[in-house]
Amino acid sequence: MPALPARVLRDSSLSAMAAGFVTVLVGFASSVVIVFQAAQAVGASQAQIGSWILALGLGMGVSCIALSLRYGVPVVTAWSTPAAAMLAASPTGLPLPEAIGAFVVCAVLVAVAGFSGLFEKTLHRIPLPLAAGMLAGVLLRFGLDTFVALKTQPLLVLAMLFTYLAMRRWWARYAVIACLLVGVLVAAASGTLHLEQAHLTLAQPDWVTPRFSLAALLGIALPMFVVTMASQNVPGVAVIRASGFEVPVSPVIGWTGVLTALLAPLGAFSLNLAAITAAICMGPEAHPDRTRRYMAAVWAGLFYLVVGLFGATVVTLLAAFPKELVMAIAGIALLGTLGGALGTAVKDEGSREAALVTFLITASGLSLAGIGAAFWGLVGGVLTLLVLKPRKA
Repeated sequence: MPALPARVLRDSSLSAMAAGFVTVLVGFASSVVIVFQAAQAVGASQAQIGSWILALGLGMGVSCIALSLRYGVPVVTAWSTPAAAMLAASPTGLPLPEAIGAFVVCAVLVAVAGFSGLFEKTLHRIPLPLAAGMLAGVLLRFGLDTFVALKTQPLLVLAMLFTYLAMRRWWARYAVIACLLVGVLVAAASGTLHLEQAHLTLAQPDWVTPRFSLAALLGIALPMFVVTMASQNVPGVAVIRASGFEVPVSPVIGWTGVLTALLAPLGAFSLNLAAITAAICMGPEAHPDRTRRYMAAVWAGLFYLVVGLFGATVVTLLAAFPKELVMAIAGIALLGTLGGALGTAVKDEGSREAALVTFLITASGLSLAGIGAAFWGLVGGVLTLLVLKPRKA
């Protein structure tokens, strides 16, 4: 096996770098506002919010790079958007140190669930067509949003779509990056790219000593643990499996918990496996050779580190892109993965209806008990499979 620096240089490519950038663009642009709202809900100051972005960027960057290089598979991590939404929607009134203590407890629970193997044992009972149906349901909205964006920015989106199709015809490897560049050029020419308010400043860490309480344990830590595992890590593993990659789930989940615990005092509330953004790094657009797609996740990790170090500055820069550009590039980058997931979901006639139930529930956006549609889609699919399973003679 070649030495690590030589292997990285050999396997790196422009398409992998583009996939990594799109991963970070979509990840931040789609939910960073929720993180700001969550931080404000637990009483964080503006300086502390910058520290949250720093901690999350460092955690995602280190985990993406280290785990992807370690296993040679694109492992993409993210913050738990459902956990952030839970914090933002239901402020507990607890002081910030107690909220930080709850983050630490949640992280320890995630690490135990990972390293003990309990989480992985549960996941191995989920059939692949159901995992693929769930992935397709998660990605459907992004595919639809590409064409929803046509309503408000038809020239921008049509230019991106035409570029993508043309590049897929002749230079498929660079289709996504060409699509992104054309989108930026059209946005700049039309005056919808607003870079004037972006100022370059480094983020400053702001340590908050954790304080533990029963109220924080019951009100934040336990709900956040359930939401993160059910709504984030389950879909994250399903994306890896549906994309045809093999990765030891237990240590990967365990290390996300360890990193969260270490960075929680700086504001890293919850790190976990990514689903939607991970799919960008696992599709053929990242690299035609499956064995080299891990470099897309490595590039994503490098971009996450940059975002973390420059904190709110980079968030402002990403916000300078028109929302239609972000919607279009996300949907276009995920077209191949969405098609592959749908094909896997309906391939086996015996599990086709169960996979479709999983797909439809997931795509519906259903949320019950604070747990997202991806989890309930799997539940619905498993129940359908059990009911329709042929009885043994």
